[in-house]
Amino acid sequence: MSDGEKVAAISISASNRARLEYALKESFRNEGSREYLQLRRLIAESGLLDRQYLYYAINILLSLATLTAGIATIIIFDELWVQLLNAALLAVAFGQFNFMGHDAGHRQIFRSAKHNDLLFLLATLVTGITPSWWQEKHNAHHRNPNQVDLDDDINIPVYAFTQKRASQTRGIVRSIVKRQAFLLYLFHCLTSLVLLGRGIEYLFHRKKLRYPVAEVIAVIAGIGLYFAIPIFFLPPLHAVLFFVVHRALSGLYMGLVFAPNHKGMPVFESDVKLDYMRRQILTSRNLLPSPVVDLAFGGLNYQIEHHLFPNMPRNRLKKARSIVKAFCRERGISYHETGFWKSQKEILGYLHEVGAPLRKSGADGQPATFRRRATSESLQAVPVERRSISAGNGLAHDRRAS
Repeated sequence: MSDGEKVAAISISASNRARLEYALKESFRNEGSREYLQLRRLIAESGLLDRQYLYYAINILLSLATLTAGIATIIIFDELWVQLLNAALLAVAFGQFNFMGHDAGHRQIFRSAKHNDLLFLLATLVTGITPSWWQEKHNAHHRNPNQVDLDDDINIPVYAFTQKRASQTRGIVRSIVKRQAFLLYLFHCLTSLVLLGRGIEYLFHRKKLRYPVAEVIAVIAGIGLYFAIPIFFLPPLHAVLFFVVHRALSGLYMGLVFAPNHKGMPVFESDVKLDYMRRQILTSRNLLPSPVVDLAFGGLNYQIEHHLFPNMPRNRLKKARSIVKAFCRERGISYHETGFWKSQKEILGYLHEVGAPLRKSGADGQPATFRRRATSESLQAVPVERRSISAGNGLAHDRRAS
């Protein structure tokens, strides 16, 4: 039985609070992240950090084949129903290229940083996502998962992941946060456009591009080809519907992959310090493995193992899971794993809880007084005792491998 099921009688947020408070006590005893070093030694001795060139070669070829089939369908067929099905196929293909860029960004594929960067640029030619923007954002997320003001993945304008954030919202955002659980899947459909738009914004406003010329060319060429091929080969209405359906399904796919990783898991303030291992495990959720889930999620269903060992090849995460799970069990460390549908229930339940005080606001639109007890208090980003626990070598490794 998972930790979530054991505390079914209380709210998800209260359960998260209890997990974090216990983890802080244990983290205080784990000076220098010695437990993480022990775990890493077990993983390394098992050969799970070795490169997997054949696996990635097959994966890349299959992704290219799927993309080629989708482009050929656009060129050959005019029927609308065929193109709408093709939009779904290409949503999956784009998702696989996103996973490819993700793995390359984490240096999972090649030993050479340059070779990984070249593969990321190839993925950019398909998806249009800016590599330097994504790496800056994603590295910060890996260093500080689910930490307020430090993790951009929970700094989303139209969501609130803490009671404090919900109480600060105003106007239309406040109305959205009140109903954020009901709007979750609609916003998922916009994920693809948001990733694309934020990368383009980064190109115009930042100067930290790793490859200033190559990245700009890859983004422009990728977006240009994306629009040019359907517009040239399809009737105008078919092309427009193709774009709408493809972008919506691409966003929905990515949203369904991203959300279970951390949403609904403990969120805490930026000055709360945990050792590296507990910080990564406590804020991550695994999905129970199956061939379909492993393929659809690109290995990100093993989110705990991915966060502990960001440069581990995707196809080794499943074997690492058994080692990490046993290691956590022996030390009483909370390891949260559940099925896909249960994860959706947890995410929706958490978002609904956070927005609950706003739905109980008075007629003046201001939030009612929050009772500092039980569930209401648990909706805060956990304001527990601040203890500065060094992440030691664990965090240093994360900065190199992220």
